[in-house]
Amino acid sequence: MKNNTLTIIKKEFARFFGDKRMVFTTILMPGLMVYIMYTLMGNIMTNQFTSADNYVASGYVQNMPAELEPVLNELPVEWNDITSDEIDTIQTSLTEKEADLLVIFPENFVAELNSYDVSSGMAAPNVEIYHNSAKPESSDVNVMLTALLESYEASLSNRFDINAGQNDYDTASDQDMTGQLFAMLLPMLLMTFLFSSCISVAPESIAGEKERGTIATLLVTPMKRSSLALGKIISLSCIAMLSGLSSFIGTMLSLPSLMGSTSGLDTSYYTMKDYLLLLGVILSTVLVLVSLISIISAFAKSIKEASSTCSPLTILTIVVSLVPMMGGDMLKNLGMFFLPILNSVLCMNSIFSFQMEVTQVIVTIGMNLVYAGAMTFGLTRIFNSEKAMFSK
Repeated sequence: MKNNTLTIIKKEFARFFGDKRMVFTTILMPGLMVYIMYTLMGNIMTNQFTSADNYVASGYVQNMPAELEPVLNELPVEWNDITSDEIDTIQTSLTEKEADLLVIFPENFVAELNSYDVSSGMAAPNVEIYHNSAKPESSDVNVMLTALLESYEASLSNRFDINAGQNDYDTASDQDMTGQLFAMLLPMLLMTFLFSSCISVAPESIAGEKERGTIATLLVTPMKRSSLALGKIISLSCIAMLSGLSSFIGTMLSLPSLMGSTSGLDTSYYTMKDYLLLLGVILSTVLVLVSLISIISAFAKSIKEASSTCSPLTILTIVVSLVPMMGGDMLKNLGMFFLPILNSVLCMNSIFSFQMEVTQVIVTIGMNLVYAGAMTFGLTRIFNSEKAMFSK
């Protein structure tokens, strides 16, 4: 049985790795495309929503108070004094993204501010700031000016401060932020990549051989059907694993560009133990997915039929991958780690968020092996069925 299983594995490896085009499109291209696509997306979003470092905004101001002029001149803005007759023209320039900011102060602004009584019920002096949020430079300088004026307002009647000391009041560490981000994104991406990898190789190996008629040759050879099923699943799992890891590596390399340079991502927080446990979860998950898709492919009459039948599982996998984002205490419920697919998602989430317990990983890998073994046995029974294997 062992020799027959190894023979099937070698046959599948020779078929796959002997085709350089298939190796490139299945293993190398997914990771390369993911890296290029996510990096481009990150660069485009960065350029789209952030202004250049040395950019000087064009600002127009009416009735600028002399008391605020030194402070406003500290902003990266070239201020131009205007009259009331020019306001409409400047607003049109803002709409057309030719100007960045228009600020209109009331006449005698500082005097009105000093004499204003909150208890009077009268409207407070109002500063009008016009900007164009569709232009990053305009939006950025608007935020800076608004913060400056709010700080100035607070300084006039400062009754108490909030977090005025030198302490770091946010108790979340960079490690917590990295774990939160990775736990939110990577389980879904990983499951999607793994499922896509499995569906790209399994139907070709089983439904493809049925379609070409070569499966009959294997079935008449003096080998146990269990050896055939086990050889198929092990070899396909290895190939799917390589493809999934390619996409995962591409994602990890492109994440800093995708999330922006200020996101604080740092993978050094994850230890070799975390990576090894994650590898174990991924391997056992691939076995489950390949076994499931292999069973579906064994009933299909063609690659097209197998792929179309497996397509709804893609949506199901994505939906299950989103479950941890819904909140709750699922990671504390060990019973959830007995459910296929969901256990892998939760286990990945716990590893990435630094909440992993070894018991969860052991249960997940153990149950995945049980499910894969059960489906391998089911595939053996299908191979023994002439009706399933030779139906037209």
